[in-house]
Amino acid sequence: MKISSIHIYSHDGQRRDLQFKVDGLNVITGRSSTGKSALSEIIEYCMGRSSFNVPEGVIRDKVAWFAVIYQFENEQVLVAKPTPTAGGASCSTAMLRRGTQLRAPSFKDLAVNTDDDTIVELLSRLLGIPENRTEVALEHSRDSFDVNVKHTIYYLFQKQGLVANKDQLFYRQNEDYQPQTIRDTLPILLGVSSRNRYELESKLRTAKRDQRINTKQLEHARDAVDTSHDKAIGLYSEAKAVGVIGKTDGNPNPNAIIDALRSALSWKPETVPDDDGSRISCLEEELVQLRKQRRETQARIDSTRQFAMRAGGYESEAAEQVDRLSSIKALPKNPETGEWQWPFSERNLALESPIATVLLYELASLDKELRIATGQRPKLEAYLTDLASTVDEIAGAIRRKEAELSAAFSANEVIAQIGTRNNAAARVVGRISLFLETLLPNEDLARLEADNRRIKNKVQQLEDQIGADDSDERLASILNNISAQVTRYIQTFNAEFGSYPARLNLSQLTIIFDRPERWVPMARTGGGANHLAYHLSVLLALHLFAAQNNRPIPRFLLIDQPSQVYFPSEQVYKDADGSVQRTEADADLNAVRRLFELLLQFTQEDVPGFQLIVTEHANLREHWFQDTLVELPWTKPPALVPEDWNQE
Repeated sequence: MKISSIHIYSHDGQRRDLQFKVDGLNVITGRSSTGKSALSEIIEYCMGRSSFNVPEGVIRDKVAWFAVIYQFENEQVLVAKPTPTAGGASCSTAMLRRGTQLRAPSFKDLAVNTDDDTIVELLSRLLGIPENRTEVALEHSRDSFDVNVKHTIYYLFQKQGLVANKDQLFYRQNEDYQPQTIRDTLPILLGVSSRNRYELESKLRTAKRDQRINTKQLEHARDAVDTSHDKAIGLYSEAKAVGVIGKTDGNPNPNAIIDALRSALSWKPETVPDDDGSRISCLEEELVQLRKQRRETQARIDSTRQFAMRAGGYESEAAEQVDRLSSIKALPKNPETGEWQWPFSERNLALESPIATVLLYELASLDKELRIATGQRPKLEAYLTDLASTVDEIAGAIRRKEAELSAAFSANEVIAQIGTRNNAAARVVGRISLFLETLLPNEDLARLEADNRRIKNKVQQLEDQIGADDSDERLASILNNISAQVTRYIQTFNAEFGSYPARLNLSQLTIIFDRPERWVPMARTGGGANHLAYHLSVLLALHLFAAQNNRPIPRFLLIDQPSQVYFPSEQVYKDADGSVQRTEADADLNAVRRLFELLLQFTQEDVPGFQLIVTEHANLREHWFQDTLVELPWTKPPALVPEDWNQE
């Protein structure tokens, strides 16, 4: 897909034609404000973009229709669109024609017969963009979309303010949502991401977002469950203290407490005996008994532990004695009788002396006692475990009673402050109502936990499916190939950091130089000439890869005023006005010549037949440069819009 011609129509039917060579370098040079920079806006407008971004002024006022003839391999496509009416900012209607060799229609033949969606679908299909769809979740601000010809514009236009911008590499990269769109669509255009792969990645991003939200909700729900029980006990005690809840079981379970609180919502003011003092006394007595039980149980634990320590000491000493006495059994035996004999006794004297008898008895006794003591240890440990569990239960009961007692005191204070029990009861009922409204039902917590498990499994499944795809490796390989060409072009420009490998970083949408000591992104480099070299090197390398691998990116690139960086100032550049003499007098002539020689070489050697369109203020006297001029340098006249055209 290339640009064969651009046509504009006046309101009274006149037509201005701008013809391009579809193969090679096309240069339009001339004065400022002659319409050169508007060419990219016209081309994009006729590629199916509804927004009308042609600058205000002469072009908007004097042009009624815009038309572009696109050249494909076997046919041409004409797209014509009217200027939005009444100063509007957009237009989505168009005229479409197809044929092997088209001519610009006359003004009277211009008529709307299609819309932008049809234009985009046709151009995308003729380009060969594969079927795809980016699935964006409904709650996201972006819409789901098909990758189409409009997603190639990032690599087709280098506007005047972009060619030397160190912070922005691609056209429209600075607009909302566009950086992510570039990251999503470039792999598809380069032939990496399939439709299935892209859908999986989109679903994975959505699933991970849902997982983060669900995890937070689940954490909050669990925190609420942990604290709601204590709150319920406090409210339950206050409700009993003010008479909202009648007699209930001494130690109700959590469900019974919640049921009692719900029943309190039906409370009606009535005369209630003042029995708060007796309730507080009962609670204090219960607390005394519970604390006494805890002390007694703790004392049993301490005694048992001391007994266990003493038994352990006894076991150690007894074992030592057994070891010493056992040495008796190491004495020699009579080979005839098999009995032990003392080494200092007469030969074959058996161990029948009183000392031997006592020692052997003592050994048997100690061995028996040691087995008994050792056998008691598991029982001691089980007993200690039971006592510890009892202490924990008593401690929990004490905390609950203390909460009830505190709530009872608070209720009495409220009664004293408000003056009547009914007012205090109404206040407690209100707090109960608020508590029950915010109480998370058990089924809600169970639902959140089930959702968490489901989403976690979904994320894992999607990650497994994506992990089985080698798209990441293939994309990395392609970007490495493109980056190698970027490095080569930067060296041709003699730009700074050209001696280091340059890397196209898709995640950050910039160029990174891999120096041995540290990497350097484009944003931390200096010099407009360097930034121009980086921009053009990336675009030329991208188009080189697309052409060599038959990827569906149009075979043209429009660059607006690239040589401005080789002039001492912006004003001096504007004053060049397409003049050879002013260019030679004011510009870095060698740099300007090297720039255009490289662009011409790209269309002749690197990608034969590629179309480059450059709008400029500079002009060179070399015959090869003059051969690239589309028209004589634009002044007034000539210009894009003839001066004799009338405004609407």
